[in-house]
Amino acid sequence: MSWKAGRRPRMRPTARPGSASLEEGWRCLGNWSKRRPPVEAVKRGAAAVSSTFEEMKEPDDQDTDGEKSVTSNSDGKKSLRSSKSESRSPVQEDNTFLEDATDETFTEGEESYLEEDSDEERLEGSLSSFQYDDLQSTTVSQQTPAPAVEEAEEEVKKKISESFFYDYMELASMPFVTLDSDIPLDLLTLVHSFGYDCRKRANLQLLDNSIAVYIAGNQLIFLNLKTKEQTYLRSSSGEGIGVIGVHPHKTYFTVAEKGSFPDIIIYEYPSLRPYRILRDGTEKGYAYVNFNYSGTLLASVGSNPDYTLTIWNWKEEQPILRTKAFSQEVFKVTFNPDNEEQLTTSGSGHIKFWEMAFTFTGLKLQGSLGRFGKTTTTDIEGYMELPDGKVLSGSEWGNMLLWEGGLIKVELCRGTSKSCHNGPINQIMLDEGEVITVGSDGCVRIWDFETIDTADIIDETGLLEIEPINELQVDKNVNLFSMTKMSEAGNNFWLAQDANGAIWKLDLSFSNITQDPEFLFSFHSGAVEAVAVSPLTYLMATTALDCSVRIYDFASKTLLAQMKFKQGGTALVWVPRMVNFTGAEIIVGFEDGVVRILELYDPKGLTVFVGRKKISDADIRLKQVFKPHTACVTALAYERDGEILATGSKDQTVFFFEVEMDYKPIGYINTPGPVCQLMWSPMSHLESTLLIICENGYILEAPLPTINLEEDDHDVVSYEIKDMCIKCFHFSSVKSKILRSIEIEKRERQRKLKEKIREERRNKLAAEMGEDGEKEFQEEEEEEEEEEEEEPLPEIFIPSTPSPILCGFYSEPGKFWVSLGDYDSGFLYHCEFPPCDESRDFKEQKDEPIDVRYLEDTEDNPIQTITFKKDIKAKLPSPRFGIETEPIPEDIEDPKAYSIENARRKREHDKLMKEVEEIKARKREQIKALRIKFCKLLEMNEELPKHMQFKRTDFDVDSKIRAEMHRKTAFKIQQVEKELAWEKEKHELGLMKLKNRFRDPLESDTIVVHAILSDHKISSYRLVQPSKYSKFKRASQSERKPSKLDRFEKEGTGRKDSQRDAGGSIAIQEESIIEKGKKFRPKTLSEIMVENQIEKTRKLILKAERAQLKIQQRKKEWEELYKSKPGDDYEDPKDLQAIKEAQEYMGDFNLKTAPDYKIPEHMRINAAKKEEELGHLDSLVHGNKRYMNKCILSLRDLKVAVVEEIQCLVQELKNIQSALHVSKHIPIPQIPQIHPEEVPEKRFQYDEETLLNFKQQHMKSDDEKSPRVEQTGSEGPGGGFLKLSSGKDGDLTTRDSMSRSSKASTFSLDIPKYMEFEKAEPTDMELEIMKRDEIKHMYMQQYLVNRVKELIVTFDAELRLLRHQKLKLDTQMKLSDLHHVTLFQEILLLKNFEKQENILQERVNSLDKEEQYMQWKINETLKEMEEKKNEITKLQEQEKALYAGFQTAVGENNKFANFLMKVLKKKIKRVKKKEVEGDADEDEESEESSEEESSLESDEDESESEDEVFDDSICPTNCDVALFELTLQLREKRLDIEEALVEEKKVVDNLKKEYDTLSKKVKIVATNLNAAEEALEAYQREKQQRLNELLVVIPLKLHQIEYVVFGEIPSDLSGTLVFSNHALKRLQERIHELQEENSKQQKLNKEWRERRKQLIREKREMTKTIHKMEETVRQLMISKFGRVVNLEALQTLSVNTTLEELKIRKLRKELANAKEMKMWEEKIAQMRWELMMKTKEHTRKLYQMNDLCIEKKKLDSRLNTLQNQQGNAFQGLREADVVAREEVTELIQLQAERISALKEEIALLRRKGGLILPPIQSPQEKEMQPVDL
Repeated sequence: MSWKAGRRPRMRPTARPGSASLEEGWRCLGNWSKRRPPVEAVKRGAAAVSSTFEEMKEPDDQDTDGEKSVTSNSDGKKSLRSSKSESRSPVQEDNTFLEDATDETFTEGEESYLEEDSDEERLEGSLSSFQYDDLQSTTVSQQTPAPAVEEAEEEVKKKISESFFYDYMELASMPFVTLDSDIPLDLLTLVHSFGYDCRKRANLQLLDNSIAVYIAGNQLIFLNLKTKEQTYLRSSSGEGIGVIGVHPHKTYFTVAEKGSFPDIIIYEYPSLRPYRILRDGTEKGYAYVNFNYSGTLLASVGSNPDYTLTIWNWKEEQPILRTKAFSQEVFKVTFNPDNEEQLTTSGSGHIKFWEMAFTFTGLKLQGSLGRFGKTTTTDIEGYMELPDGKVLSGSEWGNMLLWEGGLIKVELCRGTSKSCHNGPINQIMLDEGEVITVGSDGCVRIWDFETIDTADIIDETGLLEIEPINELQVDKNVNLFSMTKMSEAGNNFWLAQDANGAIWKLDLSFSNITQDPEFLFSFHSGAVEAVAVSPLTYLMATTALDCSVRIYDFASKTLLAQMKFKQGGTALVWVPRMVNFTGAEIIVGFEDGVVRILELYDPKGLTVFVGRKKISDADIRLKQVFKPHTACVTALAYERDGEILATGSKDQTVFFFEVEMDYKPIGYINTPGPVCQLMWSPMSHLESTLLIICENGYILEAPLPTINLEEDDHDVVSYEIKDMCIKCFHFSSVKSKILRSIEIEKRERQRKLKEKIREERRNKLAAEMGEDGEKEFQEEEEEEEEEEEEEPLPEIFIPSTPSPILCGFYSEPGKFWVSLGDYDSGFLYHCEFPPCDESRDFKEQKDEPIDVRYLEDTEDNPIQTITFKKDIKAKLPSPRFGIETEPIPEDIEDPKAYSIENARRKREHDKLMKEVEEIKARKREQIKALRIKFCKLLEMNEELPKHMQFKRTDFDVDSKIRAEMHRKTAFKIQQVEKELAWEKEKHELGLMKLKNRFRDPLESDTIVVHAILSDHKISSYRLVQPSKYSKFKRASQSERKPSKLDRFEKEGTGRKDSQRDAGGSIAIQEESIIEKGKKFRPKTLSEIMVENQIEKTRKLILKAERAQLKIQQRKKEWEELYKSKPGDDYEDPKDLQAIKEAQEYMGDFNLKTAPDYKIPEHMRINAAKKEEELGHLDSLVHGNKRYMNKCILSLRDLKVAVVEEIQCLVQELKNIQSALHVSKHIPIPQIPQIHPEEVPEKRFQYDEETLLNFKQQHMKSDDEKSPRVEQTGSEGPGGGFLKLSSGKDGDLTTRDSMSRSSKASTFSLDIPKYMEFEKAEPTDMELEIMKRDEIKHMYMQQYLVNRVKELIVTFDAELRLLRHQKLKLDTQMKLSDLHHVTLFQEILLLKNFEKQENILQERVNSLDKEEQYMQWKINETLKEMEEKKNEITKLQEQEKALYAGFQTAVGENNKFANFLMKVLKKKIKRVKKKEVEGDADEDEESEESSEEESSLESDEDESESEDEVFDDSICPTNCDVALFELTLQLREKRLDIEEALVEEKKVVDNLKKEYDTLSKKVKIVATNLNAAEEALEAYQREKQQRLNELLVVIPLKLHQIEYVVFGEIPSDLSGTLVFSNHALKRLQERIHELQEENSKQQKLNKEWRERRKQLIREKREMTKTIHKMEETVRQLMISKFGRVVNLEALQTLSVNTTLEELKIRKLRKELANAKEMKMWEEKIAQMRWELMMKTKEHTRKLYQMNDLCIEKKKLDSRLNTLQNQQGNAFQGLREADVVAREEVTELIQLQAERISALKEEIALLRRKGGLILPPIQSPQEKEMQPVDL
């Protein structure tokens, strides 16, 4: 019988007969959930409690449960199995036959090997076909027919009931056992989970305020935050959970599985019932899921390999849209909260923006990839959609990227180009109008949303610097991955997921009562590498790569203790009881090769000391530490007797330790591969051997190492054990051979089965048909043989890379079982060691197992760990006696520390090097002795005479040797410089960075100036550059910006004025042009007369207007005077205001702490004002400090000058004393020293001596180091640079001072140097000179000493004075620092209030602007109404003037007056002219024309009806036609006026309505404005109250405290007030001012009373005077005018404007007529001139005609005479001649008449006032005119 969690096993491991180890019982750590091994679950952070089972079955037992199985839920597998069901049914029917033919090494489950040929190709890669084939072969008959399933699915797809739920028990992966098994199903029960996959995205969600949900392995854990209780949901796939998500309404949550085509299961909360299942969304697992804002849609994105993005209608279990998100890993997908048709995905090196769009093919997902442009491509973990469509994302380097239109609009960073976070930004959220960013640096920062939303590029860098509003540093070593908000009323609590293995509770309220981050739960971060259970108690120890070792009590479900280290743990074993009886020790291996022994104890049993912290339940203590390996420790094993500890590592070594000798090293052996497991042989074996399993397929067996007690540890050169006989087994893959043999057996079975069927058919046909049946059977057999083609057998395959060995154990001496991974998984292999042969090479050796056992469902899920049963008891180990006094061993924290073997080798190497150094030292001593001897020879050579001395080159044995030495030295120096060039450059860059970071920001370093005689000293301030507050000035938010109304008013008035000015300028220009034109011609007399008349009229009108204006002004003055006349009960407003203020504020000491305190407008503060105040304070402090530093620097320079001068004086004093006798010497004053603190700039000055001193110190420090510690390199040369360069004599003076002293010495007194001559007695003169010189030297000596003292005393006095000033300044600076702290606290508080205050202020400003705008519109409406009323008045006046003009024109007693009045007042309908637009259609034109025609017809009809009464179109008989026409014209004007009046009245009515509407709106806006101002005032009051809560430190002296009780200062000063001296003095002065003001007011009251009495008397006298003057005026009027007249009317009655205008018009008309007459006279004169010329011409012609006539007459007479002489026939006149003569005669008469008429006319014109009449024409002329035409 077998038991397995997940799926039913078909094969079980069985033991061969005689196997002793299997009779003892072994346990296999199997799968608790489907397809996922428990070790893998543990690696996901879940510390699982692994129960075990025993194999109690005998080898010959049969498992008959192979016929039943559970079908897979995968759709892909269903289709696979359905296609193979037909071919497998015969195999299923013959299970009995197959069981008989199976070898004893295989179980009856092998019928699954008889599968179809189409599946045989998959055997080469894995054995998954075993599972699928067997499952399918046993469930063919149970499958539902395909059509029925499809119909059922279609019905489900059509509609799913809202009340439909799935059965959780059918979905969850549950354990099951075979039918004949006695193992209960509830053998293993999940009690508690200590795991949390803290590195999974969004793996912390909240379902309500107290229930958190997260993933741990195959479990979904519901954690009650209050009770700490856990509830579990199992994975349905058994391969893990990919991601979880919560519905916005918290009523559903989704679980996205992992596996092959996993499902998304949506559970209902709080019932936890499966509500919907979404299938086929991805291939392997889901990376992220997200609901939209309304919760109707669900977006999911898959992980590797498909990265499929799917939009689900999850309630209908239907996908809406599906596409590939990206070709690389996708981290996250979210809906846009403001537009659910937009989505965003981000991941590895990309961000993508999606939109659901309707195309011609339907609804599609259109994606736009974000382009980074110049910005470096980055992975994007966190992002957030903004309301306007922009997206704010994080980056790997910690800055925020603002995306717009698929491009980066701007990159946001902090000031000085600092990144927003020190590391990737994992989450970005928008909460309550603020942007929250969560970073991997453990910081939560709050940013202003408006600043980010309106951010834009300001320079080419693309960076915009902003500062966070608030920030929270959770803790050190915290990596925040995600946060979710807890919806608690009145609180701003968040749950945070720490990727380093923790859950935090954060308070983001950022107030004075903000709670510190609360550490709720702790877990391993990442995979758990090792687990061990205590042999005595319910304790469990775990370790992981997160560098922690934890102790759990799985009985009480609590974490007892944990211990952190520098490196992660990789192996862990609980020390057996044979070594430590109390079971209180664990041994842990770490990834740096260190092994630590930890001791667990109950601290309650320790001696309690005073001041001891809270005692925990358990504690861990480091007992011992050693480092046997150089790579990570992978295995630890104690020998069965507990005498030896073996440790294995990936460095391919196994180290042995003697446990009893405090883990003394025995030695190590090398292995052919990395060690993965160590196991000592059990007690049943005769010899104790160690089974060493390597990852690369090698299994070794090492005997117990011998312990050499005689050999001293210090004599051992190496710990390597070389003479050990080690057995080796090199595993060679046999899986392909097994599969080949299985295939051969399968085909043999099939052949036998077919032969049996063929024989039965042959017999049947023979019995039925006889010989015909035999022939038919042979024909069928031949056809079948032709159709059958045997496929080739599977080839033998051996993987190129050996399969890793996962675990193993001893079965009997020399034999063992192993489990492998990769290709060779799916079997347990039984192996046997070959005999030990030291000559054989392990690498060439290849061995095969002697037996195998098939394990079901272990192709992709191999056995990872095998353990054995242990009995445990519950008991907590007590501490050892004296454990608290034992010293804790020094831990090995350096990962580069030497291992035991390397330390031993290093010790031997150091020993060898020491011997070499001793040899070198002896050689150096010999060389030194030779050098001394050579120096002596050189000295002896120098003592010889020059001609006998050897040259220096003579001592050279060979000159080439020296040259070669110099060359080698130069070459070595050059090589060293090249070798150290990189280091030099590195250190120079490091020094430059240090200077840039720490030195350059300093304006001045600390300078300490010491006094010379006293111990007084003064130090300057370490002054940095001014802070940002002193430089940055932000615009105050309280200052109102000019409203649009103000700007509109300014711009409007300006525009109107400009328009008016423009119009006026145009008119002026036109007038000027006209005037210029007029200037070119002289004015006529008539124009002058008209202008004089106009000017006269204008002056009269102006005079009348001035008089009227004067009268009006006088009336106005009188009205104002009467209005200003106070009443009997009148009181001065100033007095009322003063009384009101006195009533309100008299005696009212309203403090800022009062709840009803109203903050005045000028006292309201905000963050900007406070920053300005802080900046001003910083500027003052900086200025004062800088001034003091200048003073101190000047004092230092003074000291340097004093020291230099003293040096000169001392040198001069020495020169003087050299000429004096010693007895007369005065002690030379000591030269003051310049201390190093006084010249800090010399720290960076160094010379060769400084470098040599530094080198000596460095060598000393190296010599003092322990030989065990690895030399990590010498210190940087920067340390030596910080030392002062000291001179040989210890003087710290500069070179300038030395040069000065040298120069000064040259100018000292010239002391004569006496030559060595023979001594002679000095003369008297010389004695006198010597005496004078001595006196002079004595005086100069005393003078110089006094001068030195004077300089010293003066300098000390200056220092003391400046020190006194600095002490005062220090006090002020301390007070300013306190004030600075207070201001900074106020700034932080004000910044918290700033956002809401800005919102309220903006609302007040907007309402104020709106009110002003509406008031402006009301004023404009009123102005427009007044204008319209004036226009109406003008129109009415025009109408009256029209009627008056009509009456004047008609005159009195006109009999047609009534008729004309009717005509004038007649109401007629006039057709309005409509302009037809050019682009109108013809239809519209036709319609309009038809309408016009109809209207005209109606008008005609009406006019016809009116014509029956009277006809106004015809002037009556005897009526003046001009008057009638004038009436018609006036009627048209009347109608125009009436129409204008109607329009104006309509406009006025509309304006009134608009005015009423605006008035109502103004009232509403005023109400809202008052409410907003009250809200702002309340908020200001709250802000002031919060400011009042800040503590302000004020240092006081005792004499400043005036609040005493019984002469003593009370202990409680909470009821006191603090006043400044100035304020207190001002209050005291105010008392005297109020007293003086009171007396002054009393005096003024008395004076005003007297003044009132005097005014009453003056009023009476003035009344009498007024009466007298009125009487005098009345008498004067009567005497002058005869009656009382109205002087105002008399003054204004100066000119009749209408009459004057008519006169001017008459004059202008006369002038125009005269001008016209003159023009016509000129024309007449011209015509007369022409007539005269014509007349003259006619006269001339007449004269000619007359001459011709006379000549004719003469000729006629002569002719007549001739005729008479010739005959009588021609004697009479002809008739034509007679007629011609008569005409000529008439013409002459007519011309004579015209000449006379012209003469008369000329005479008439010569006279004044003559009129010209048209010339009289004769009838003949009239008749002749047509002839002329």
